[in-house]
Amino acid sequence: MPVVIALVSQKGGVGKSTLARAIAAVAARAGLKVRLVDLDPQQRTLLVWEQARRNNEIWPEITIEALATSEGSSATAPFDDLLILDLPGQMSEATLQVALRAHLVVQPSGPSLDDLHPGILVFHALLKCGVPRERLVFALCRVLNQAEEDKARDHLTATGYAVLPGAIPERAAYREALDCGRSLTEIDSGLDQLVSALMAGLFKKVEEQAYATSGQF
Repeated sequence: MPVVIALVSQKGGVGKSTLARAIAAVAARAGLKVRLVDLDPQQRTLLVWEQARRNNEIWPEITIEALATSEGSSATAPFDDLLILDLPGQMSEATLQVALRAHLVVQPSGPSLDDLHPGILVFHALLKCGVPRERLVFALCRVLNQAEEDKARDHLTATGYAVLPGAIPERAAYREALDCGRSLTEIDSGLDQLVSALMAGLFKKVEEQAYATSGQF
């Protein structure tokens, strides 16, 4: 069975689908068999990205599945190494059920209080419903400078939740990469040190939680 990463948020525009694509691309380039599941029927962002990736013949190929709920993904997942679930930007009973089964629940957040506060409430709710705290982690996205990143990190850390090292800066080059079917880890100018640190921290956390849960990965 695959290791499962769930990406959740209470609101859109915080970098959830951007991060999902980056995780998938890094894992696929490392030789893992990856399935990226788009669970947002209102937008289907990942399907549009997949078509652009095919049109531009970008390697490696990443399997993307579009579902209304997470239930169907279990039938196609057993032969994958990594299953990445990109959930809609809202909390629901379905979100809770996915979070309870996932090895790691990642919540991207922008650095403003408008993003941080709803994100904290989401993790409070998941924690109250039985998701272990050690499986919950924030990823800072769309940061403009180091001071902004540090302030947001301090705010989240004070709540007792883990925050991944690094961040996803606000870059026009990242938007351009996504438009042509690349992830932000596949831009020609190379990987930003902040993004590299975030990816390394995320996969370390995935490895820890997957091993603690089932001894795999």
